[in-house]
Amino acid sequence: MADQRAKLTWIEDKVPVSERFDDPYFSLQNGLEETRHVFLAGNDLPARFAPGFRIAELGFGTGLNMLTAWSEWERSGQSGPLHFTSFEAFPMTPTDMGRALAAFPELAEWSHRFLAVWQGGACDLGTLRLEVIEGDARQTLPAWAGQADAWFLDGFSPAKNPELWESDLLHEVANHTAPSGTAATYTAAGFVRRGLEEAGFTVTRSPGFGRKRHMTRAIKA
Repeated sequence: MADQRAKLTWIEDKVPVSERFDDPYFSLQNGLEETRHVFLAGNDLPARFAPGFRIAELGFGTGLNMLTAWSEWERSGQSGPLHFTSFEAFPMTPTDMGRALAAFPELAEWSHRFLAVWQGGACDLGTLRLEVIEGDARQTLPAWAGQADAWFLDGFSPAKNPELWESDLLHEVANHTAPSGTAATYTAAGFVRRGLEEAGFTVTRSPGFGRKRHMTRAIKA
């Protein structure tokens, strides 16, 4: 599996950049605020949180999106577990995750709890049940038995990582979305919006984060 690990360079020793895709893992402006804007607000979270809520994600990366969602889950007063499933082809080592997440001291409590037990695969942290499914999502997602109430579509840029935005994969996202479930992504690329519409989502373009003018929100029709 060594050649399937994430290969990284670093900007200012803080922001990891994928060597495979020549793309940073999160916004150079503020990765935490980007996650809150795109993936939480884009899925109407935490307002929709309820017992048994299920989030799925394309692209686990540093774990930033998961940690942001988990922190808001606990802050919202939920006592049962948040179910979070992510699909990741090139997992990052825990050491590199810790290096990247150090940029977000606001999440330190959750980062430390997570990294203390994380060895890949799955873990149960009481209020979080996490599963990271390694491999090409085009193969692993169709085999997944679950359904999500909300999707975080967070692959690298569609121009650099088109495989994670293909129409067939977006249909699989729809197939694994609960009725009235939602999806959100930072990209507003036309072919991504069309792919989501063809898969059965009602799609809207919304203001993006930072320098990105637009992002995409979707709800399963």
